[in-house]
Amino acid sequence: MKRSALGLQVPVGTEDILPRNQAFSRTLEQGILGLFAAWAYQEVSTPTLEYGSAISPQPDKEDLLYKFFDREGRVLALRPELTTPIARMVGTRLRHEPVPLRLCYAADVFRLQKAPARREFRQAGVELLGSSSAVADAEIIALAVDTLKLVGVKDFQINLGHIEIFRGLIADLGLNRETCAVVEGCLARKDFVALELTLAKTKLTAEQISLVLSVPTFHGGEEVLARVEKLAQSQRTLAALANLRQVYQALGLFGVQAQVAIDLGVLRGFDYYTGIVFEGYAPDLGFPLCEGGRYDDLLGNFGYACPATGFAINLEHLVKVLELPEYEAAQVFVAGGDQASVINKAASLRQQGLRVQIALEAMTGPEAEAYAKARGIKRVEFV
Repeated sequence: MKRSALGLQVPVGTEDILPRNQAFSRTLEQGILGLFAAWAYQEVSTPTLEYGSAISPQPDKEDLLYKFFDREGRVLALRPELTTPIARMVGTRLRHEPVPLRLCYAADVFRLQKAPARREFRQAGVELLGSSSAVADAEIIALAVDTLKLVGVKDFQINLGHIEIFRGLIADLGLNRETCAVVEGCLARKDFVALELTLAKTKLTAEQISLVLSVPTFHGGEEVLARVEKLAQSQRTLAALANLRQVYQALGLFGVQAQVAIDLGVLRGFDYYTGIVFEGYAPDLGFPLCEGGRYDDLLGNFGYACPATGFAINLEHLVKVLELPEYEAAQVFVAGGDQASVINKAASLRQQGLRVQIALEAMTGPEAEAYAKARGIKRVEFV
């Protein structure tokens, strides 16, 4: 039966990945996982489907989950990211393993975002669980830097913040919890119009409103922290500043400080972050290539209080900023008049590690040469 017009399309926010792009993406992924392994991260995999109760967002957060019901009436959801499923796995399956645990993954995730944002995309990432040290955060950021270098991203920058600095400054102003959440959401989305409208409805003075609006402008090196220290009123904010300084200095030990800028406007979109947060950007790209941070409270939701930090890199975004290399589907084309000889020759060449395509019908030498040339196959073996 002929398909309808809708049956000829893919769902909104998804796309077909054609051979050249898929080959490049797979090469990138394998290289990234190899780098993670070199840093002693072990690969894990979690189900594409999770129970909704394991990954549902907070009631006041936008629900981006694809949801289903199983035959028993239980809510299932496609995973929107990997950090929470891995936290569930560690809390229920790996809680007796010695820490720190270093885990990594490469998998598809699904978010019901507004078009034209992608709703299905692939992530690769790492989670370091069981350490609250500044060096653990620095290791994660250094690994993110090394990942972007490995795949050939040019002139990228990691923007590094600390979510408790902002929360401490806002708490000092005496705003109620609901307003703090709205303000934080506006800043995380970089929606400064909504932020100003929200602040205008509060009892804050013009000077206090100016302070909140200035948070995204605190950008640069370690000198930024000294500026914020003059504004800090609480021990909460001062402790967060001290932690951010420790992490930034540890990045110097890893040799990646030149690729990192302090940016207090980085707040991230998930509500489980508790400390260091960061995003990686390339020139002229309006969305982050990688993102991550510390989430010390998340595993406690699964009955296992354990500090953790990690990052994920969006492989689709990565492909967009890199130049696709030339790729040969086949390195050798084997043809001839005797099919058994053609098949045997191809098998011998494959044992040498070559990518080999065979003629499915008898061919003359000139026909084989013309066929290979049309398909970009540089070597012809005529049997």
